[in-house]
Amino acid sequence: MSIKILFLEPFYGGSHQDFADGLVKHSTHDITLITLPARYWKWRMRGASLHFAQTIDNPEDYDLLITSDLMSLSDLKALWGSRCPPTLVYFHENQLSYPIPPGEKMDYQFGFTDITTGLAADGLLFNSHSHLSAFIGALPGFIKKMPEFKPHWAVPIIENKSRVLYPGCHFPPVRPSSIRDKGKPPLVIWNHRWEFDKDPAAFFRCLISAAEEGEDFEIALLGENFQMVPKEFIKAKEYFGDRIVQYGWAESREIYNQWLMRGDIVISTSNQENFGISMVEAIYYGAHPLLPNRLSYPELIPENLHDEVLYNSEEELLTMFKQRLQDVRNGRKPSESLTKKFAQFSWETIIEEYDKIFESYVTN
Repeated sequence: MSIKILFLEPFYGGSHQDFADGLVKHSTHDITLITLPARYWKWRMRGASLHFAQTIDNPEDYDLLITSDLMSLSDLKALWGSRCPPTLVYFHENQLSYPIPPGEKMDYQFGFTDITTGLAADGLLFNSHSHLSAFIGALPGFIKKMPEFKPHWAVPIIENKSRVLYPGCHFPPVRPSSIRDKGKPPLVIWNHRWEFDKDPAAFFRCLISAAEEGEDFEIALLGENFQMVPKEFIKAKEYFGDRIVQYGWAESREIYNQWLMRGDIVISTSNQENFGISMVEAIYYGAHPLLPNRLSYPELIPENLHDEVLYNSEEELLTMFKQRLQDVRNGRKPSESLTKKFAQFSWETIIEEYDKIFESYVTN
């Protein structure tokens, strides 16, 4: 059974782009992807539906509509009316549990956009159990802020149409061997966005403390930087100097993968991570992971490896980091069971479940 799918992505960049490209490439169904650039996310949530409603003439020709969360599906459905096919929304993030940048206040309109999108959709997919739980858990408190006529009835409706389906990752058919540089210090990888919610300050505090205690290592600072370079990275470049062997976005997927194959240790200090594609990729390629015991990580890491991988404080992170440096020097590799487990997130493995879900919304 092959179905025609229209995929509207109003923020085509980062994890949104990665997901959309993977889905289009691997699905057995006919997916037409229409996108907008990854900038001005607030305006995308407010106005992307108006753009798509005006520029797409034939929504009724498709069997299924997929969108991501950064647009108002309720607006689009209102404008298209009966021409709109069944709808499925993939929530990469939500505006109720997402950390608010320093100096800003919550704009309640975005939270209500999530709610009306959730009510308008036929189905909702979330990228982890922790993300779904955070969103559903935040709904009652958000609705309670209303002075009157509070729509608490919306919570069970949204929850009942929600499910979890992890995003796919772009892995080669056979996991390549690591290409460690013998004789060089261990290589520490940062491959997250250069933004406040990933808490780079905590990451660099750990590395600076280890360096001041005499530990030797190199650093590859990968990941996207959408606007100005955060001050933490500028200060780190001045402090670490030649220890930083890569500073900024890799020019291609191939170059990025080469850095992951060279990496010995990968660290997350994130306060916001609904799945963690960058960490899954680095672990798949053989880096020792050190992850906070929160967010999606406890559900992704096998329970028998929690004590080895998950930390509960910055002090514990520093202790575990120094131990992993020693492990690298002694030639100890990460648990093979961990790297094998993460292979399950490849698009080739996970796409069948996506396609079955798409078909269910067309046949029901």
